[in-house]
Amino acid sequence: MDESTVDMTIIGAGFAGSLAALCLNQAGFRVRLIEKDRHPRFTIGESSTPIADMILREISDRYHLPWLKQLSRYGSWQEHYPEVTCGIKRGFSYYRHESGHTFQSTPRHSHELLVAASSDSQNSDTHWLRSDVDALLVDKVIEAGIPYHDQTEITSCQKNSAGVWEFVAETGEDRMTFRSPFFMDATGSPSFLNKFLGIESVFNEFETNSLALYSHFENTERWSAYLAGQNNDTDDYPYDPDHSALHHLLDEGWMWMLRFNNDLLSAGFLFDLNDKEFSTDPEIPDRALWNQTLGKYPSLRKIFSESRPAGQPGKLIRSARLQRRLTQLFGEGWIALNHTAGFIDPLHSTGIAHTLVGLEKALDILKDHFHEPATLREQFESYQKAFFRELELIDLLVAGCYQTRRNFPLFTAWSMLYFTCTIQYEQQRLRGTPPAHFLDAGNEELFSIVANSYDELQRLSDNERAAGSKTLIERIRRKIEPYNLVGLLDDSKNNMYTHTAVRL
Repeated sequence: MDESTVDMTIIGAGFAGSLAALCLNQAGFRVRLIEKDRHPRFTIGESSTPIADMILREISDRYHLPWLKQLSRYGSWQEHYPEVTCGIKRGFSYYRHESGHTFQSTPRHSHELLVAASSDSQNSDTHWLRSDVDALLVDKVIEAGIPYHDQTEITSCQKNSAGVWEFVAETGEDRMTFRSPFFMDATGSPSFLNKFLGIESVFNEFETNSLALYSHFENTERWSAYLAGQNNDTDDYPYDPDHSALHHLLDEGWMWMLRFNNDLLSAGFLFDLNDKEFSTDPEIPDRALWNQTLGKYPSLRKIFSESRPAGQPGKLIRSARLQRRLTQLFGEGWIALNHTAGFIDPLHSTGIAHTLVGLEKALDILKDHFHEPATLREQFESYQKAFFRELELIDLLVAGCYQTRRNFPLFTAWSMLYFTCTIQYEQQRLRGTPPAHFLDAGNEELFSIVANSYDELQRLSDNERAAGSKTLIERIRRKIEPYNLVGLLDDSKNNMYTHTAVRL
């Protein structure tokens, strides 16, 4: 092998690509990492979860990266990397807004749901300012002596006569050739595989159908301050809602708010494209669509009244339809990581955790079977099959939330299916027997509970969904009972769940 040849070329230096490079390097692979942009750079996918943090700790131990464990809890992050911006994430918060009406709490919190995922801030999950986090991980790649090339665009990818991949890449006016028998697509997009290998991405097989309009903002009023100013009673809240993944349920879909500890705010609207009444006109400018939607909800309009887009990215960004899935996740000499292979929607913050689940699996397979072609293919087939199943489950969980968002009791019950799956996965992982599927999607009984409940939801008329279905709520309550270890759907809690996560 000449100096341009390594065992593995990793394309894309987001957090997953950089972690893959670091772990494979520790496992003895010769690795090269290629990035078309330059860090720090703006991207989203920012909200961590207990599952994600568990995997960070596991990867830290398995691949002898002790510094990585320090990013798995807010307290240790602040102690060791205070310069890397993050935010406290104590749990998941949901608020139902009515168009034209100011949000107002009720004594039993009938339009609010707060689900804690940690018992205190020190041990809480985090929101990742990805420009900082991804840049830190690239610095670790460089410190490890792994060849790294940024601002490098691959213009050709093909196998030579020896079965080795040859990549022709351009950096400014320079042209380089890299070689490796294997490559990993960690770009987070289906574009690379489609362009060079003709691998298609499908979009229309999902129940969920949404697009996003988003940015980072400065000088945005805190939601907790707004609630206090309106004399809403928050004394029994399990945490400050600004220290959580905030979800505002709207007629059009929902809005996320993730606040970092420098008061920067990540915020975006998700529009339900299945709802024809609120489908977005692609001709409406981004700013007009943002203002039009914000203007319908007085409480949200108020907290954004003095807000402005942050310098990075400095503008609103509108996505295409978010739902996608590659038809093929691997081939002879290549594999795609989960975030490249497909995505559903940011509701419930599954992105980082699902990416890390796939990364962990891919690393184990490559480490154990890289030189065993038949076994490698067999393992990758299982990897692909599991991913398809996981995406199917996430789709049902998210689509049901979109469909129930106008009736909060029904939405709350449907959300508990997600928390049931999450807690089931966490409990098994803590026992040392992690499920083979994210959210325990391989559990046939649990998957059937979600799928059958979704079928029941489809049979409700629009009026029944709007009015709520006590029958469906009760059925969900009974179905999750064997898995309900933390009192989900307990009416006495008034939608305030103090601690539902596993004890870490």
